[in-house]
Amino acid sequence: MADQVQPATPAVPQGDASFTENNAGRKGRFPARGEPVITGINRIGLWSLYIKEVRRFLKVQTQTIWAPGVSTFLFLVIFTVAMGREGREVLGVNFATFVAPGLIVMGMMQNAFANSSFSLLSGKIQGTIIDLLMPPLSEGELMGGIVAAAVTRAIFVGGAVALAMAFYPGVDLSLAHPWAVVWFGLMGAVMLALLGLLASIWAEKFDHNAAVSNFVIAPLSLLSGTFYLIDNLAPVFQTISRLNPFFYVISGFRFGFLGKSDIGDTNEAVVNGAIGLGIFNLLLAFAVYLVLKSGWKIRN
Repeated sequence: MADQVQPATPAVPQGDASFTENNAGRKGRFPARGEPVITGINRIGLWSLYIKEVRRFLKVQTQTIWAPGVSTFLFLVIFTVAMGREGREVLGVNFATFVAPGLIVMGMMQNAFANSSFSLLSGKIQGTIIDLLMPPLSEGELMGGIVAAAVTRAIFVGGAVALAMAFYPGVDLSLAHPWAVVWFGLMGAVMLALLGLLASIWAEKFDHNAAVSNFVIAPLSLLSGTFYLIDNLAPVFQTISRLNPFFYVISGFRFGFLGKSDIGDTNEAVVNGAIGLGIFNLLLAFAVYLVLKSGWKIRN
């Protein structure tokens, strides 16, 4: 009976060189230790993170897109009723047309901040931040995916606000310089997305994030010429306003619609502000990258 029993052949011999890490034929199941598997940009991982972040805010789009659009539109209604009577004009246009571009880009910036500031903070509070830190994504790819999703939300909100304002009596959204609308709109969204990411790294609870939004972002947005010309301010406050990067976003974005702004009335006058804003965003992105790479308040 013992002769009839056939011994089972092991499926994978222990000494089979084809299953070692660094065999000569390079047929191993795993690469050598320390040898990178993904080189260059992890496109699949970056795209997956971006889609995850976009789907997150689209699932509650009533709150993340349409509600900000309605609240920003109410600003237009209230201020035009309170200040736009008797044919009041600013920069040669009626008050509603003057204030509409500033409200559009202000809504874009605030929602870019809200989106990027939620990603890491919610992970830290809920204990799911490991889902962002463990995948094979570099710090730059992690930052790029979160910022790109925040800019996408800003564009959606800007479109919703512009659509509502287009039907408001007296508002003219004709484009005088499309390049300025695109550039300053994107630069404003990127700037606030980076600031939101930095705030989410620093914050330890939602109250910290709300404090940044209420005491830093909102004042800088509202006091940067959204509802008025800074020429009406005292010289000291004009200088302070020109040190505010939000001022260049709002004035440059308004220039794209009206062809006039606090910065100037020609392309040459606005280009310097556009270049300065781009350099500021590059420096800000580099600073956020260094903080993210250090692991401060994330990996401890």
